Amino acid sequence: MKKTRATPTDDEFTAVCGQVWDVLIPARADYLAEVSPHYDEVFHDVVQRTEHAGSLGKTDIAALTVWKRLSAQTPWVSALMSLPDTHVREVTERAVTAVRNNALPRSEAARTGRGIMSELPGFRTGDSLASAALTAAAPTRMAVYNRRVQHALDTLSLTLTRTPGRYGRYMQLLDNLLQHSRAPADGWTARDIDTALYWTDKSPTHDH
Repeated sequence: MKKTRATPTDDEFTAVCGQVWDVLIPARADYLAEVSPHYDEVFHDVVQRTEHAGSLGKTDIAALTVWKRLSAQTPWVSALMSLPDTHVREVTERAVTAVRNNALPRSEAARTGRGIMSELPGFRTGDSLASAALTAAAPTRMAVYNRRVQHALDTLSLTLTRTPGRYGRYMQLLDNLLQHSRAPADGWTARDIDTALYWTDKSPTHDH
């Protein structure tokens, strides 16, 4: 496991990993049982369009904003919509290429893609919307980050700080969890873990 100041040691991680999976596995089952199978249709539509186009346009970003229940009445929305869609697609195409690059470790691909997305309004701070866009680009490799995920990580004693490069560290953390998975979670993707983390904190939120 790659170590940074923001990640635990091997021994520390191994010590909590079993407890973490004890929470994640039933949480994922509850999520699948309680959330409408139609809820993610918007996300899957964006995934399909991104697969075909190799980039995300303003319409795709608008759809993800609604899917994540984020406010569209903010200055960044006006700034983004004022840009040519060709420019938005040029930026997102580079980000899509980065997160799909299997020659890079998952965390490095995530860090690179996230850095590229920061060139656009609405993606310069925070990782919520950016993570949704990157996951739409590589749904079996990337994962969505939000406040509920952060709260779940904190509750499970899995350290993820706010310092720059958080999304890359988040994907490294999920990669480490997948490497320590147990039989009921065989075949899980990073996206499966993020939905399980999301569902461990069921308090009302506007951030999906």
